[in-house]
Amino acid sequence: MGKAVEYVDLAALADMLAKRAGAGRVVAAVAGPPGSGKSTVAERIVEDLNARAAGMAAVLPMDGYHYDDLHLVPAGLRPRKGAPETFDVGGLYHTLKRIRARDEDFVAVPVFDRDIEIARAGARLISADVPVIVVEGNYLLMQREPWARLRPMFDVAVLVDVPEAVLRERLRARWVHYKLTPEEIDWKLDGNDLPNGRMVMAESGGADFRLRNG
Repeated sequence: MGKAVEYVDLAALADMLAKRAGAGRVVAAVAGPPGSGKSTVAERIVEDLNARAAGMAAVLPMDGYHYDDLHLVPAGLRPRKGAPETFDVGGLYHTLKRIRARDEDFVAVPVFDRDIEIARAGARLISADVPVIVVEGNYLLMQREPWARLRPMFDVAVLVDVPEAVLRERLRARWVHYKLTPEEIDWKLDGNDLPNGRMVMAESGGADFRLRNG
């Protein structure tokens, strides 16, 4: 039986990353189901670190590596957008290799614009001077291929833990905000988001810590 994973809070996590950054660049993964608040967790960690020292941390969102609808629609994958097979895992992997190498002045990364459902290429520049990179996304710790190749890219890995009932409420509010119909929302929840969330919790491995966020 594997060792129980320790729970950590945001302040302790930020303290640890700040300390480890003294010895060189640290790349941390924040993974969790859709609606778990992992993006907010990552942003709060980065805000905390940058309040201590300007330019100490930056966020790299996995969502920027969504395949575009120009591929998803003809491939029959558009209704499953957000599932593991709808991401450019190889693109993320090679970006992480560049970030770890730290031999370029900056690395340009894509950022997903949910309002228009498009990833904007080169929307964020991560400087070589930034010591802490917080990567956030659903499948960062998935043990199935091709996702499993990502785990060695992370120095610290955190899995965000949220009860499914809370996930459902948050996700419903998200899709109401984006003006989906009740039928579309039901499909999003039970046909895509929540099954993906169960998969994340069942198949993620290698977490150093868990963080409760609900």
